[in-house]
Amino acid sequence: MDINDLRSIVTLVSFLTFLGIVVWAWSKRNKERFDEAAQLPFQDE
Repeated sequence: MDINDLRSIVTLVSFLTFLGIVVWAWSKRNKERFDEAAQLPFQDE
């Protein structure tokens, strides 16, 4: 295994992590929580 194999593996792991974050951020299960968090700066207490 040389350095190029290691670079390829790190690139693949990074890409899969990115895709996981995108799927998590756009999931319908989290929409309500994110909408609530988006309104926090506008709430008066």
